Amino acid sequence: MFKGTKLYSVFNNKCPVCHKGDFFEVNSAYDLKKFDVMHTKCPSCGERYEKEPGYFTGSMYISYAFMVAFMVTCFVGFVGIFDFDIYYVLIGVIIGMILFVPVFFRLARLIWINLFVDYNKSIAEKSK
Repeated sequence: MFKGTKLYSVFNNKCPVCHKGDFFEVNSAYDLKKFDVMHTKCPSCGERYEKEPGYFTGSMYISYAFMVAFMVTCFVGFVGIFDFDIYYVLIGVIIGMILFVPVFFRLARLIWINLFVDYNKSIAEKSK
């Protein structure tokens, strides 16, 4: 439905150029041995993912923004609205942040590369 958009690439773990090849080697963020292993280039179109050493350093800012948004939302929701005890909320937020690290890591990298690389329909049609 959204093929050809950046959202398709981000949410389906696909190459930002052809939307066919996988970005990460495994689709599950909770395969803890391989959740951070990326292909060096797209298996379908050959697009090189890491353009230069340290290319994905900027994705740390996106991951940080996800963590802060998660923490603030939980804190405001549970302490401000539902009036839960702050100590239980802090423990829950810390556990939640630890559980969401693989998801936020992968989303941040996919968003980062999609900021700089665009979908190319002609390459997508030529690739496997």
